[in-house]
Amino acid sequence: MARHGGRGWYGQVIGAAIGVTAVTVAASLWSAQAGPVNGQAGPRTSAHRTVPKAAPVSVEIAHASDQGARGVNITIDDGPDPVWTPQVLQVLKEYGVKATFCMIGPEAQAHPDLVNAVVAAGHRLCDHTVSHDTTMDHKSEAYQSQEILNAESMITKASGGVRPLYYRAPGGAFTPYSRKLAASHGMRPLGWNVDSKDFERPGTATIIATVKGEIPNGPTVLFHDAGGDRSETVAALREVLPWLKEQGYSFGFPVR
Repeated sequence: MARHGGRGWYGQVIGAAIGVTAVTVAASLWSAQAGPVNGQAGPRTSAHRTVPKAAPVSVEIAHASDQGARGVNITIDDGPDPVWTPQVLQVLKEYGVKATFCMIGPEAQAHPDLVNAVVAAGHRLCDHTVSHDTTMDHKSEAYQSQEILNAESMITKASGGVRPLYYRAPGGAFTPYSRKLAASHGMRPLGWNVDSKDFERPGTATIIATVKGEIPNGPTVLFHDAGGDRSETVAALREVLPWLKEQGYSFGFPVR
């Protein structure tokens, strides 16, 4: 998996991560935000109910689609973003496509309305850590745990109790420990087969060509809805989604 370096905007997120220890403590106080563990939207629950423990899942990095050999998984990383996430959601709605949104914890915390919009539209949530550190596979287990579990708490709280069903390591920086930890919390480690490279803003035509050329590699396609101007991504999705349907693909979610 290719690593994406030099994402300066994440420096802004680091500041939000300073208080992550407090978030861990606070997580024990918001048992009111209990909710379903299957990723489906539901009503906020009583202030006296605890969040059920998530069932463990496989530690293996998922690439396959629950739609089988002709399935495609659209995955959207780094948001939610108040400008681009609504536009991505609109395109997905227009083509009847469900996607998996891999969210940065502090961004989810800052935009709970967008997290809820994602869930309400039938999409799934994915934990993409607190600070998007692409070198976290070289960091201590305590650091990895903080990055993963604090983001999980932020996302779950922002959603009103809907847990992320997947964990995607920034830049693919998985470790055996991080995969086991995520899986024990019900989050299947999530990889990708097709990197659209939209983060580099190479031009809409190039993004489209990359997806079309690499889709034979496998079903899980990586796009972004944050980290800068994502207008090329939105435009590319408008062409890629109907093209995939024309090729006989159906859209699903990564296997769990």
